Amino acid sequence: MTDPIRVLVADDQALLRGSFRLLVDSTPGLRAVGEARTGIEAVELAHRSTPDVVLMDIRMPDLDGIEATRLICATPALGSVRILILTMFDLDSYVFGALRAGASGFLLKDTPPEDLLAGIRVVAAGEGLLTPGLTGRLIAEFARHTQPLPAPAGSLEGLTAREREVLTLVARGLANTEIAAALHLSPATVKSHLGHLFAKLAARDRAQLVIAAYEAGLVTAGLSRDPRRGPGPPPPPGPGRAAW
Repeated sequence: MTDPIRVLVADDQALLRGSFRLLVDSTPGLRAVGEARTGIEAVELAHRSTPDVVLMDIRMPDLDGIEATRLICATPALGSVRILILTMFDLDSYVFGALRAGASGFLLKDTPPEDLLAGIRVVAAGEGLLTPGLTGRLIAEFARHTQPLPAPAGSLEGLTAREREVLTLVARGLANTEIAAALHLSPATVKSHLGHLFAKLAARDRAQLVIAAYEAGLVTAGLSRDPRRGPGPPPPPGPGRAAW
């Protein structure tokens, strides 16, 4: 029998915390391991319970969710913990800061329960940021409102041409099967390239790969810097995928 996904709920509103915990505990395959009212409590409970996923509010007393995320993700002993940001605001200016701090994805607090549960499972599997219907719109908004940052010296120099191609398509929201089709590779080969990217860019998951691609200027709003072709339009969106 597969072990349940262990979830820590961090929110300063008791009613929401209780609702999230009840939803998690009533779902087969998931189990709540604690509740935190503040960012400090979230960090402390993460150390004590080592959850698989933390449902993290952004605006909490004592320590906000961004800094709590940063502290959790910077702790080697908590390397397997994934953070799913919950926010009330469609375009919360703090959301991308949380992703930079190490979060794996985000959802709005008015997300339907079934989508929240799906999000927990997706983030636990390391696919949070690029799951169709969950965060494609967030990346589109980031691309429209944020200029790429200068790439740190040598940040992408260690990548092969093929790894750059794979990274570009990851940042444009394609799933592994779509990347395989676009580059005429097998899914196993794509997975191998992703493993190399995670190692070379010190990325926790796909969310961090996307951030690395945008911050290095490899991908911009609506355009990609393909090392073979130069700038070009993104591919047409697949079913359920945001057009960006």
